[in-house]
Amino acid sequence: MSGDQSRLGAYIRCSIAGEAYQAFLPPALPPQPPVNLLSLQGLLSKANQALGKLDAVADILPDSNLLLYYYVRKEAVLSSQIEGTQSSLSDLLLHERGEVPSVPVDDVIEVSSFVAALEHGLKRVREGFPISLRLIREMHAILLSKGRGSNKQPGEFRTSQNWIGGSRPGNAVFVPPPPDRLMDSLDAFEKYLHLEERSYASLIDAGLIHVQFETIHPFLDGNGRIGRLLITFFLMMMGDLRQPSLYLSLFFKSNREEYYRRLSAVRTAGDWEGWLDFFLHGVAETSNQVVQTSQAISALFKADQDKSATLKRAGITARQAHAQLQKTAISNAINMATALDVSVPTARLALNNLKELGVVKDISGSGKERLYIYTALIDLLEQGAEPIVHGKEAV
Repeated sequence: MSGDQSRLGAYIRCSIAGEAYQAFLPPALPPQPPVNLLSLQGLLSKANQALGKLDAVADILPDSNLLLYYYVRKEAVLSSQIEGTQSSLSDLLLHERGEVPSVPVDDVIEVSSFVAALEHGLKRVREGFPISLRLIREMHAILLSKGRGSNKQPGEFRTSQNWIGGSRPGNAVFVPPPPDRLMDSLDAFEKYLHLEERSYASLIDAGLIHVQFETIHPFLDGNGRIGRLLITFFLMMMGDLRQPSLYLSLFFKSNREEYYRRLSAVRTAGDWEGWLDFFLHGVAETSNQVVQTSQAISALFKADQDKSATLKRAGITARQAHAQLQKTAISNAINMATALDVSVPTARLALNNLKELGVVKDISGSGKERLYIYTALIDLLEQGAEPIVHGKEAV
């Protein structure tokens, strides 16, 4: 082959139930010929600068764990929405507090399982465990441990053919490697993850790795969600991020038609440069959005602290309640009393004082106690996290 044709994979003729189809075998990374970085240098520099600001954003907030707590959950919501769930961030927070969400509980359980898978992967990476096929399988087992995917071989690479689009492999939009060739692709993929001497910047490699994983499509379900997590965990493993604060699901969701088109163009035309241009734009845009949202959250906390200061003596408990709501966004008097080690009436008075100041709103809960919701905080976090009305399976 010559030129970019050497970037193209091979099609293997297969058959199921007497019907022939073509399955795709991607070439191993890195792309050959190498990626032309000349046209991407300015964008790569811009993305790296934005990523550096993002990595320092935890210093903006009084509690560096707050950003992580909420953005892990926002990513779970967004990444699951791409796969068709309707859960919002509010639904997830309600579910975690034993309340009834406004959408089918299966949707929220699916999102909750994503949080658990992400947190498991994060713990392992922080312990120094490398991104590997083993860790990918561990996260997948947790991701599909409950709900609709629990019958799709959780934690196991597929042993049957899957496909994207269409009703069967014969009329599918894309058919990944057949099961008897799957491990060849995965072994080469893992070797690239563990290269000691890398030819590309981490952001370029993160973009290459995401596409390769989605093209191999090693699981019967959950490939999109695991593949999006790999971007962030790889950057952490390479030392480009201290916290898992980069999540591209909002960018992919907002630009999903181009996302699918760019992935397809890598497979059909070897257009890695076009994908990386899209990917680096997403890194820069997403990083800047998170920084702006974090600054807005910090300003909100300061403004509401000033409001509670007007309560004078009664404001002491109100300020403590406000500090607790920064961490949970939703509470009731009983839970607040436990968190602050005060009586339930004292906690209820503090929450009602915050309500009078316009800091929180209250609604009926599942029990006798009313729920107090830090709506301004949730509104900031939920920007762009509205469920997709007509979803499309991520490839």
